[in-house]
Order: sequence, then structure tokens, then C-alpha cells
Amino acid sequence: MKILIIRFSSIGDIVLTTPVVRILKNQLKDVELHYATKMEYRELVESNPYISKVHLLENSISDLTQQLKNEKFDYIVDLHNNFKTMLIKNSLSVKSSSFEKLNVQKWLAVNLKFNVLPNSHVVDRYVETVKSLGVQMDQQGLDYFIPHKDVVEDDWLPETHRENLVVFAVGAKFGTKRLPKERIIEICDKINKPVILLGSKGDQEVGQYVTDFFEKRNKNAPYEKGLLELNKKTVLFNGCGKFNLNQSASIIKKSIAVFTHDSGLMHIAAAFEKHVYSIWGNTVPEFGMYPYRTKFTVFENNSLTCRPCSKIGHDKCPIGHFNCMNKVNFDFYIP
Repeated sequence: MKILIIRFSSIGDIVLTTPVVRILKNQLKDVELHYATKMEYRELVESNPYISKVHLLENSISDLTQQLKNEKFDYIVDLHNNFKTMLIKNSLSVKSSSFEKLNVQKWLAVNLKFNVLPNSHVVDRYVETVKSLGVQMDQQGLDYFIPHKDVVEDDWLPETHRENLVVFAVGAKFGTKRLPKERIIEICDKINKPVILLGSKGDQEVGQYVTDFFEKRNKNAPYEKGLLELNKKTVLFNGCGKFNLNQSASIIKKSIAVFTHDSGLMHIAAAFEKHVYSIWGNTVPEFGMYPYRTKFTVFENNSLTCRPCSKIGHDKCPIGHFNCMNKVNFDFYIP
């Protein structure tokens, strides 16, 4: 049996499809799995040993569709379920099953603050999409496979950040999912361990701002008796923009804990079963995207009537106060 799995974007969503890939490969006999995604996300799937071939959306959906037609699939698992995937399914004319996106329920939660969302993780709903094929969820979590070339060696990192390190993934696609940089400093100070900041090139400025704060403080520490008495040990390394996605995943794998917004790196951390300290702004865990099958702590401001204000995010707070991030309490201890 030859099966095509489709999920075009984005980082976190693709990582969350990995249990579907695994159980199809492990529970069906003589199955060949192909995966279609966007070019920019190829590194998320091309090292997955359960996948025989990756098909990439580069220039047009028609080019991809023609490529897929030549493969003569027996079945399509549509885990994206949008207009583009509908065109592909119609063109290939084979049996298929499609992920139920619950757009109406999410609209009610965002616009009327009326929560009728199911109490289930999106991973389990992905698996529901393929149950008609005779498979069921296993006892494992998410998968993430790092190619050997992207495994970060200790000497790639400063000596201060080679053990007992904590990762802070400072990025997120939308502004209302990201903490203000002063609040990132507040958390890093409480972590009190070596911290590596991870993010894209677009996060470099924020990463440098936070790193500069601790470098300046540590430089002045001999003259600040109070800091010495408080035993401050936070040392920052700004890794934003310095590592590709797989390398960032490798650093997460080395860590003892991960602080992250509602982002793709949150799900990568869950794949490595790290303790995830997840920070929520305009989105809410009830959407079903919280860390899967790993220990996690949620930081969110539940006193607001304006949350959730979007199922994905905004560039800026629609109301202007941004209290979902400005007034969330951070109380934690890392042994």
C-alpha cells in the first residue's frame, strides 16, 4: 500500500504529525509512506526513517500535483485540509481521509469566548484521521530525527554552556505570542543556570539585548555585593540565528529544561521529553497544542476576558495593553 501524507506547514504542526507517520509504518503491512510539505520545511521530514520519499511544494500546486500523480498512490492522509490539499485530492482521485480542523469551534472560542473545543490534543485528533485504516495510537510521543551533520558537539558551544544548560526559545511567528524582552530577562534571572537563547535571525536583536544585560551585570558583579550574596549564576549565550533548525533541536536535546512560547521549538522539546515551561499569550492550551506526552508547566494569565484573541496570533495586542504577557506570573524552580 502506498500512502501520501500531506502537511504543508508549519514547524510545530509538522512535528505533531510524526506519531501518525510512525504508527502507519509500524502497524500496516507492506506500506510505503510519502510526505508532501513546503520546501522550507523539508529538514523536518527528510531524515525521518519511516518516510520513503518527500515531495516539496516549491513553485506551484500544479507542479506538485503532477509529481504526485506519477506516484500512483493508493490513499491520501490530508492532515492540513485546506484549498490546496483539496485540489490535490480531487486531482489524484484516490481514497482519502482529512483532518477535522474545528474552525467553527475555534471561532466561537476566539470571538464569543464560548469554549466547545474537545478536551483532546491535536496529535490524538490527527490519529483519529487514520483510524479507518486499522491503526491506533501507540504509547510513544513525538519523533524528531537529527541528521548526523547537524548534531551539535560540545566544542561548538562556550565552555560555560556544555552541561546543566537551559534553553530559552525566544521566538514565535506572531508578536502576541512573544514575551517583551524585559520579561525574558526576568525569567532568565530566575533560571539561575547557563542559558542558551535560541531563535531565528529575526530574533537576534532581542537575543543580544538580553545577553548584553547579563554580560554587563556579571562584569559589574565584583562591585555589587548584593548580587554575590544572591548567588546569581545566570550566564547567557545568544544562539539566535547561529544554528539551523536541526542544530537547535540538537541543543534542546542536550538541555535539562526548555522555556518556550507557543512555537515549533516547544513541540521539538516535547519530542525529546524535556520539561517544557510553556508561555502562552493570545493563544490558549485549550486549542490542543500544548506539549505532548512530556512534563510541562504552563504560564498564562487566566484573569483576562480578552483571551484568546486569535487562533494563531497578531503582530500587536489588538487592545493595546498586552496584559496576557505583561501580567503573567512566573513562579518556578529548576533543581
